[in-house]
Amino acid sequence: MTIDDIDDRIAAAAFRRLVRHLQHRDDAQNVDLMGLAGFCRNCLSDWVGDAAAGSLDKEAAREAVYGMPYSEWKAQQPPATPEQLAKMDASVAKNRQQ
Repeated sequence: MTIDDIDDRIAAAAFRRLVRHLQHRDDAQNVDLMGLAGFCRNCLSDWVGDAAAGSLDKEAAREAVYGMPYSEWKAQQPPATPEQLAKMDASVAKNRQQ
């Protein structure tokens, strides 16, 4: 079985659970998610926007993923450290190797 074999309703429910989890875990900074997994809330909101094929603008997609306007989220986040940024850059480089 592959991810494409999973029913869309099940996949959508799992996606919503992931988004709610990330909304709850607001202590997990995007830079840390990028450093560990190569994706973050911004990536998810971009993917939602791509899937919506133009029917959802970038800000609306971000608000759906963040559970608040992106500007509010951004204002609450501490600045990234040089170590976080270095780890993120290394992780993003792995994404290009796909």
